[in-house]
Amino acid sequence: MTLIATFLGIGLLAGVLSGLFGIGGGIVIVPMLILLARFAPAMATGTSLGTLLMPVGALGAWQYYQRGNINVRASLLIGLGLFFGAYVGARLGLGFNPVIMKRSFAVFLVLVAARLWVTAA
Repeated sequence: MTLIATFLGIGLLAGVLSGLFGIGGGIVIVPMLILLARFAPAMATGTSLGTLLMPVGALGAWQYYQRGNINVRASLLIGLGLFFGAYVGARLGLGFNPVIMKRSFAVFLVLVAARLWVTAA
């Protein structure tokens, strides 16, 4: 998978999960950039903030940018995926039972946490 496809995929997944669970970059984008794009944590955080630049992360993204810890291209591509993915996730999530949504979100968090734990070496 090319980096363009990886970044668009991360944005799309983050958008869907945002629409489903109301979650943001710290739970989806940062871990995926670390795991899939092999970004350093600071670069992943800066890029995630760049994705959410207006209005959420503008000042934080600026601080990361000044220190060279933001990938502008990745931020824009992930943002494009978020734009469309949030719509899809919202449409899907509105049709789910609230109990299923809570349990699905819990499973998702455990899987992400386990993956980060195992690869933290």
